[in-house]
Amino acid sequence: MSNQFTALKTIWIKECIRFTRIWVQTLVPPAITMSLYFVIFGNLIGSRIGDMGGFNYMEFIVPGLIMMSVITNSYSNVASSFYSTKFQKSIEELLVSPVPTYIIVLGYMGGGMARGLCVGIIVTILSLFFVDIQIHNIAVIFATVLLTAAVFALGGLINAVYANSFDDISIIPTFVLTPLTYLGGVFYSITLLPDFWQGVSQFNPIIYMVNAFRYGFLGVSDVDITTAFAVIVAFISGLFAVAYRLIDKGVGIRH
Repeated sequence: MSNQFTALKTIWIKECIRFTRIWVQTLVPPAITMSLYFVIFGNLIGSRIGDMGGFNYMEFIVPGLIMMSVITNSYSNVASSFYSTKFQKSIEELLVSPVPTYIIVLGYMGGGMARGLCVGIIVTILSLFFVDIQIHNIAVIFATVLLTAAVFALGGLINAVYANSFDDISIIPTFVLTPLTYLGGVFYSITLLPDFWQGVSQFNPIIYMVNAFRYGFLGVSDVDITTAFAVIVAFISGLFAVAYRLIDKGVGIRH
């Protein structure tokens, strides 16, 4: 067990060093992007929109913007890192070592979560310059951000397993992740949508993550919190099982 813990810690530390060493590329750009969102959507557009769910527009979108930064960075960190190990053939050394597959999955997942949380903290600090953040339930905030980071870190790992080029790791974020995020209630309440589109929105998992996170700050949510956590945990379980099987079978790695 101690050897397995050492292996897990080693992979996790390697992943953390990787993104902190190039922090100008990994931590600064998300902070600048989110600052622009705060200025444009919060101050300029938000002042014309008015209240949203009993809160001013800036207060309403801040939790969603923080969550959006966590999602994109958790995903991209693992996708790029694991694919790089495939490209450099260094993943083969890890696979022939006596490291269990689940440790490999947890190690990369932990690295993606670490970057997502770091960016989330930076964005939260930046948001304090634009709005006074409320905290309704700190436990819900921590649980949601950790579980969401885990979901998308695992998603990034699966993307990297199937990727055959560096271009392939940008396809899912561009054509799937970005649309789901923008349609995930970051900038609006789904109660504003017609009944049909409210029903369609229930199939977007990011709706549950954003609303659970918003509930932790503001105490309001468009979905049931218990359902939201059930959906997130279900995604973690499913994605972990898929990632484990793919790496264990050597899909996209062994030829």
